[in-house]
Amino acid sequence: MNIIVLVITIAIAFLITVLLSPIFIPFLRRLKFGQSIRDEGPKSHMKKTGTPTMGGIMIVVSATATSLIMVSKYSGGSIGYELWLLLFVMVGYGLLGFLDDFIKVAMKRNLGLTSKQKMAGQILIALVFYYILYSNDFATYIHIPGTSVQLELGWGYALLIIFMLVGASNAVNLTDGLDGLLAGTAAIAFGAFGILAWYGFPQNEVTIFALATVGALLGFLVFNAHPAKVFMGDTGSLALGGSIAAVAILTKLEIILVIIGGVFVIETLSVIIQVISFKTTGRRIFKMSPLHHHYELLGWSEWRVVTTFWLMGLIFAALGIYIEVWIA
Repeated sequence: MNIIVLVITIAIAFLITVLLSPIFIPFLRRLKFGQSIRDEGPKSHMKKTGTPTMGGIMIVVSATATSLIMVSKYSGGSIGYELWLLLFVMVGYGLLGFLDDFIKVAMKRNLGLTSKQKMAGQILIALVFYYILYSNDFATYIHIPGTSVQLELGWGYALLIIFMLVGASNAVNLTDGLDGLLAGTAAIAFGAFGILAWYGFPQNEVTIFALATVGALLGFLVFNAHPAKVFMGDTGSLALGGSIAAVAILTKLEIILVIIGGVFVIETLSVIIQVISFKTTGRRIFKMSPLHHHYELLGWSEWRVVTTFWLMGLIFAALGIYIEVWIA
């Protein structure tokens, strides 16, 4: 697969999202599907109340359509199980996020599904994902980056898959807190995995899916950058989190996900550290968690926080690619 195909994939997904947005955003506004801002969040965010949410639907539709079009065209019409599996995860987690968003906007509250309901759905999708992999004799080892070492996990690989899909979807969801923050960092992370899937293995279906998601995110960013005209909601963030974990698994880059997704890891750790510190000492380490809110409350502009996190994402992505391509 040559680089022209990859560029076309990104361009098609970008155009689909850009063309959908002027139609879909007013539709969401007419339905009064506006974001409810949590009271305990930064006060500056209250002005964002009512901004259309569930924009993640556009990302899912664009990435799905582009992936199916491009894979069908360049594989003689046949689509392998890998792409169907990736689309199952994206759409499955997207539907779970949609339910969460719908409950929020329909009932005008900032909490949707309960944590137990959301966790049950995430685990169920992960179990189906593992079953399909198992049925296709997928390797159950993990590769240690920068070495030739492979650790066979056997049935323990199922636990790893559940942990990765649930953990990544929640970590990415936590990162979705500022205009353009998640769209940008996720585009960078998917781009890194797209490069590795194309260069190192190669896996055409995974490459196309990853880059189609990049294009969809860049198109969404046109309308989601500060000041945002639309939010992706849990519909988008859960779909992206589950999908990036699925891409890492299918490319056998399970550990590299921790590096390329470094921004998501740090955001999650900031929440964990904050909760542990407050419950054990009564003190907060950060002014607010996740970490991006801490910098807001330090006086950073929203755009400065977002661009700084994008830069961090680029550094982590470059580090992940370097470790896997050059050190290995």
